[in-house]
Amino acid sequence: MQFIDQANIEVEAGKGGDGMVAFRREKYVPAGGPAGGNGGKGGSIIFRCVEHLQTLLDFRYNHRFKGQDGERGGPKNCTGANGKDMIVEVPCGTVVYDAATDAIIGDLTEPEQTLVVAAGGKGGLGNKHFLSNSNRAPEYCLPGLMGEIKLLRLELKLLAEVGIIGLPNAGKSTLISALSSARPKIADYPFTTLIPNLGVVRKPTGDGTVFADIPGLIEGASHGAGLGYDFLRHIERTKILLHLIDATSDDVIADYNTIRQELNAYGRGLEQRPQILVLNKIDAIDQDSVDLDVLAEELKQLSQLQVFVISAVTRTGLETMMQEVWKILDEMKLKEQEYELVEV
Repeated sequence: MQFIDQANIEVEAGKGGDGMVAFRREKYVPAGGPAGGNGGKGGSIIFRCVEHLQTLLDFRYNHRFKGQDGERGGPKNCTGANGKDMIVEVPCGTVVYDAATDAIIGDLTEPEQTLVVAAGGKGGLGNKHFLSNSNRAPEYCLPGLMGEIKLLRLELKLLAEVGIIGLPNAGKSTLISALSSARPKIADYPFTTLIPNLGVVRKPTGDGTVFADIPGLIEGASHGAGLGYDFLRHIERTKILLHLIDATSDDVIADYNTIRQELNAYGRGLEQRPQILVLNKIDAIDQDSVDLDVLAEELKQLSQLQVFVISAVTRTGLETMMQEVWKILDEMKLKEQEYELVEV
């Protein structure tokens, strides 16, 4: 399945039905008067958030969505039928933008959440509506209004509580495969991961937490270099960032600074997101030439963060690292609950 996280589409809601000019002509009913009904409302375009979709692939081949027009009003004061709304399913995490103004129309994050992206046109009024003491036989009606037409830009931002970031080949895919049942492509060359991968990691309580393996960032990613810019949006919703650093790198400090600078350049609060710094691939380093304790201490002094030393391949240190992840998530959840109580 192709991972498509951006799409441009056109939506057009249905036109409202025209009103009708008609008069009541029945036996034994003299001067029956106007009896033209109103037109029906045009069908709207409604997005619905569903869990079984994980990509915007459907919008790659279908760019235009049209709502059903309302029917014309009928005689005997009959109102025309409303046009049927068009329900369009989108994956959870879809942000809808007005392509003309770049304004956010809505953000769909909860299953079965709906959003009207284009409202149907109002039906026209029949001639009965214009009956008055001064006009006992109106011979005019109103046409139905056009439905909204919009050009939309859709962006998918993955819903994950923990985002795994780092330079290419830092071991992100190996880590998510070690923690969950996700099976991303793994190889010993950079840019193995070309799309974000999601994996559900079980807490000791049995609850599931979604982890996202974000394709490798490089210097300049926040300005469009490499793959990073296209996928930085996917960590905007995460609560914690697991920053993986390759312990076998020639310059671990430079690797850390590169990712930190890209987060700062991208903005949107990523630089302030809680981070857990992780030195990975300790199984592949030369213990005689590299002092892990000294390296970890240097990173700690520079980042002011606790540094965890792990091997995703041999699963060394994963339990200690995950205890810190659960601790931070639990603290954040407690703060959210306290905030909700204060609001109430």
